[in-house]
Amino acid sequence: MRNSWRQLTSMRTALILLFLLAVAAIPGSLLPQRDVNIENVNTYFQENPRLAPVLDRLGAFDVFASPWFSAIYLLLFTSLVGCIVPRLRDHLRALRTPPPPVPRRLDRLPQYAVLPADQLATGDGPAAAGDGGLAAIAALLRKRRWRVVVAPGAVSAEKGHLKETGNLVFHFSLVAVLVGVALGSWYGWHGNRLLVAGPDAPFCNTVQQYDEYGLGPRVADTDLPPFCLELTDFTATFLDNGQPASYRAEVAVDEPGRPARTETFSVNSPLRLDGANVYLLGHGYAPVLRYTDRFGQRQTVTAPFLATDGMLTGEGVASFPDANVDPASGVRDPDLQVAFEGLFLPSTPAQPPYVRSTHPELRDPAVMLWAYRGNLGLDAGIPGSVYRIDQRQVTAGRLLPVGEPELLRVGQTMTLDDGSSIEFVDISQYITLSVRHDPGSWLLLASSALLLVGLMPALFGRRRRVWFRLTSTHPDRDFTTAGSSVIEAGGLPRTDHPGFADEFRELIRAVGDVTASATGRREGRH
Repeated sequence: MRNSWRQLTSMRTALILLFLLAVAAIPGSLLPQRDVNIENVNTYFQENPRLAPVLDRLGAFDVFASPWFSAIYLLLFTSLVGCIVPRLRDHLRALRTPPPPVPRRLDRLPQYAVLPADQLATGDGPAAAGDGGLAAIAALLRKRRWRVVVAPGAVSAEKGHLKETGNLVFHFSLVAVLVGVALGSWYGWHGNRLLVAGPDAPFCNTVQQYDEYGLGPRVADTDLPPFCLELTDFTATFLDNGQPASYRAEVAVDEPGRPARTETFSVNSPLRLDGANVYLLGHGYAPVLRYTDRFGQRQTVTAPFLATDGMLTGEGVASFPDANVDPASGVRDPDLQVAFEGLFLPSTPAQPPYVRSTHPELRDPAVMLWAYRGNLGLDAGIPGSVYRIDQRQVTAGRLLPVGEPELLRVGQTMTLDDGSSIEFVDISQYITLSVRHDPGSWLLLASSALLLVGLMPALFGRRRRVWFRLTSTHPDRDFTTAGSSVIEAGGLPRTDHPGFADEFRELIRAVGDVTASATGRREGRH
């Protein structure tokens, strides 16, 4: 157990786990995720019917909530805590400990120098001059931010504890990042919603109105902040090649206790509300279709057509389950329900085939409609997509195609064999929203910034030590004889430091200047 704990809390294991965490996050970046855009996940299943179920069993579409990602995450958290706590204790002890005494053999250190004796033999004798020189050396080192200890006939100095401080700040910040992610996972929530423009399709922040949502384990349905949004305007600009240049949405916001107001937001500038942030993900078109049944009764729907490419070619369904109700009896025949599967083209090609828009702007909008009549299967209680015809009903013969598809522009009408018709009335717009609350975001931001601050000294800081000692050249080490003393200097880098030799030589030159100056002043006073 002790050996396992040592292995887990070693820096090598922490680096390996950090690397594995980065590798494990790659599928979350390359594959669509359910908590970001469920529609993209469904599209991936349709395009990869064999591979998608295998990836789903491995949690590839919920990477950051998968057990294997959580296992790496928790092991890294444990390893970091077990690694940095002893290091913090050792670092605090090192900060309180003065620099070590001068080694006996300075000449065995990687850097060694001797100051000429003639700089010291002045005034009241070499010992007095040497003491003055050592005091000047100590003052110089303190000025250069060295930790200095002066002993009789010696000076010890140390520098570079900021490297270990930066290391600890970096690793504590990494732990704080993991804590911030955990806070967001446990106490955060998110939801995606397609919001159609107009007062007939407002959105209020309840789980029932989300197309897809996820709540943290510590979040209940009633914890969501109350607010309502209505899309009042949307503006999109595109380049000539169809690439979007800007999206700007304008919404009416209604929050309890505050007056109603209008807010605008864009892709990189979310709408910030009390307890939630609203992000603009995408945009598309929703044709407005009016169906007149065989009895002359009219129904109008605004059907969002989901974009299938960058030109905003849209696919969708306009369903009329209450069509063809006999006004005399009020009875609805489920086998006379009507639906229209459609392909929307914001900019219709000049020549057929009409399968793809030429530009995302509404330059020549049209919709291609395929009519179906029969039982839509809405009363079976089986979940299905509102954006597609249930092909099970078509295959079973309960829902049959009617006539040939037709291309309609705004104002045009398509008439069916029973005298009913559908009219392309207008075009509305919709936006896709991601509403999120992450209580750990502030901690993530602060710890990420602190992580970068700690990284700089951790990478570029160098711990090193220097010593200076007044040494007698006389065999009996007597300091009473003029001209019999020198100052030895030695330097030792605690880590690999290629530039330490140059730094040591520059320091010796500065020490030579300051000791000469100190002994010169002493001569003047004498």
